[in-house]
Amino acid sequence: MNDKNRNLFLRIASAVVLLPLVLWLLWLGGVATIALVAIASAIVASEILGIAGLRLGHPAALVSMAAAASFAWFAGDLQSRWPGALGVVALAPLLTLALLTLLPPERDLKKAAPLAAFAAMAPTYAGLCLAAIVAMRSFPGTAALAWILVALVVTWGNDTGAYFAGRFLGRHKLYPMVSPAKTWEGFAGGMAASILGCFAIRWLLWPAFTPVDCLVLGGVAGLLGPVGDLSESMLKRAHGVKDSGKIMPGHGGLYDRVDALLFNAPWVYAYAFMVHGLV
Repeated sequence: MNDKNRNLFLRIASAVVLLPLVLWLLWLGGVATIALVAIASAIVASEILGIAGLRLGHPAALVSMAAAASFAWFAGDLQSRWPGALGVVALAPLLTLALLTLLPPERDLKKAAPLAAFAAMAPTYAGLCLAAIVAMRSFPGTAALAWILVALVVTWGNDTGAYFAGRFLGRHKLYPMVSPAKTWEGFAGGMAASILGCFAIRWLLWPAFTPVDCLVLGGVAGLLGPVGDLSESMLKRAHGVKDSGKIMPGHGGLYDRVDALLFNAPWVYAYAFMVHGLV
């Protein structure tokens, strides 16, 4: 078995083990979903900081990870908890900046300055974006699970479609400066898979979705997903890092797995809120 096939096997095996657990916690809702998203947010924030080179034991890193995790709890009841979320958005960057000013790593201000930007960014990038999953879980009735499923399907469908289309049909490079392996054929395959995934949800589970919903949700997700993926690739390439971590065999870090979801989850939540009026 060559390395490419071995990596594919590990990716599938990891998904088979972890996917049922993730779906079960999302189905339970409440504290289970909040805990799932909070832990995921803290891990993603830690991997972002690790890419940048900030030691995770540094007080600024601890504050950044805690702030990222806190958004999951706030999103459980946005109507009553939004002032707390706003406070974290305002105070977490100030506190991480202050800590890196007072405690610069290796007493090097040239390192402290860019690390402060990463520590300030990580809570909203990792925590606030993933918290959209919790916010959707609070939608009334079965709509909650339907919209979460849309966010997952358009993301995972895009990733899977892009992987196989790129592997078997890929010829033309998409953005070689950031990600040499990605192709326009993979991009098209991912876009098609996102849209078809929405139609599959409509036909099989949730007829309340219109064809326009499917085209818009899947089409925009087909754009945002690759941008999220390329954004992570840019950060890793800039810092000479191959994977964001090692927590998921075949995938690397958790950030490697949810980079597109970080862009798509807020999009699906915003669409549900603004177009379908769900609160």
